[in-house]
Amino acid sequence: MTGLREPGATELDVAARVVELVHEIAGPAAEAEVTVVRHDLALTRFANSFIHQNVAESQVTVRLRVHVDGRTAAGGGSLVGPDGLRALVGRTLTAARLCPPDPAWPGLTPPSAVRSNGLLDEATAYAEPAARADRVRAFVDAVGGLEAAGYCRTSYRSGAFANSAGQAAQGRTTEAAMDGIARTAGADGVARLCAGRLDEVDGTVLGLRAAAKARAAADPVELPPGRYEVVLEPAAVADLLQNLAWYGFNGKRHVEGQSFARPGTAQFDPAVTLLDDPTYGGAMPFDLEGTPRAALTLVKAGTTRAVAHDRRSAAGAGTSSTGHGAPGGATFGPIPRNLRMPGAPPAAADGGADGGAAGPQGGAVSPQGGGPAGAVADADTAALVAPMARGLLVSDFWYTRVLDPKSLVITGLTRNGVWLVEDGVPVRAVRNFRFTEAYPRALGPGAVLGLGRRPVRQPDRFDGGWWEGPPLRLASWNFTGGASG
Repeated sequence: MTGLREPGATELDVAARVVELVHEIAGPAAEAEVTVVRHDLALTRFANSFIHQNVAESQVTVRLRVHVDGRTAAGGGSLVGPDGLRALVGRTLTAARLCPPDPAWPGLTPPSAVRSNGLLDEATAYAEPAARADRVRAFVDAVGGLEAAGYCRTSYRSGAFANSAGQAAQGRTTEAAMDGIARTAGADGVARLCAGRLDEVDGTVLGLRAAAKARAAADPVELPPGRYEVVLEPAAVADLLQNLAWYGFNGKRHVEGQSFARPGTAQFDPAVTLLDDPTYGGAMPFDLEGTPRAALTLVKAGTTRAVAHDRRSAAGAGTSSTGHGAPGGATFGPIPRNLRMPGAPPAAADGGADGGAAGPQGGAVSPQGGGPAGAVADADTAALVAPMARGLLVSDFWYTRVLDPKSLVITGLTRNGVWLVEDGVPVRAVRNFRFTEAYPRALGPGAVLGLGRRPVRQPDRFDGGWWEGPPLRLASWNFTGGASG
């Protein structure tokens, strides 16, 4: 195995050896926890409709945390031979002696069963560059002569955990993602998808969607700022989910009084249910502290139920870890990075399942009554656009920044296509807007006018996380000016 020097050694062997070294050097009373992860990441990038880069890396990372004489320190490294592991243990123990006392140390995860998530796909784990290039070619062919750019990536993780309390765990997982842009006359269209298997990523489907959106976004007009009813496509919904996760359902922020989340309170529209579900794809079945991971319901039918915790934030809240220990957790807190908003059940989908006539899969849906063909890219979105008297269809958000963390007021820009909708028809492309909106308010009671049926998983900027939601129709979104304002 790449990076594991001992013949036949596994990640679990390395983790157990590090625990042994801590006890050899610091004595049996020292507490230690070790995570060893092999990560193979391959990325094929394209620009100007040609592949310009194919890169692949394979690395093994060892993370160690020790608690000795009431003091805690963490360290990491990539050298897994005997000398490298001994050096890691030595410098981490030295750091612990220099740290202040840690009276809030939550202790180690006790022995507990960790079930495999069964999410390994061999074809994705060991995908050749040609497999990714085939998807890039399909995307470029599908955009029909428009300028295309983006990436296709595959990822494989194999990891293990061990601590001095006797907890041990292993897991493997794969991920594939594609993110592509089609451009014409200054207008862009985007299509993204994240999946556990490369064979679920269809470059033709994504290319048709991106091209249809780009052509429909040509010659935009400028609209005045104000509050508009909106339909947000899954790429924009992903930004809502990501910010809710980082700042709202973060147990550290909640313990510190810096989160809007109030478990037991109906803070969202009854149509909103949010699950953090690492078992659904892309994540290890255990966290950095060895806690088993399972689906966690954060919001159920509009009522906030829980926030994510690691062991430290859970101790502060008087509860148990939810399996969200992660690198940087002491600073940023535990973040649910596999957030999923289920779609509406068939009977509840606004406008019915077949609102709008679907074109080629992933391509345009032709609106009745004219308008730019391709603005509405799927039947799910068409069903939400159809009942709108006047509003905006928004493809994507970007450069979003937090203005008020507790109320989660966000400012950002629209991107990759905005259209004015009148009487259920997108009539004109619109120039990009700046917006300032409190995300919990926008999803609050009575604010969600419709959900699509089919959630679409969007890749995180860093693989290993994803955000999945259906298109949403919201009663109000606050646009404060043009994109340069």
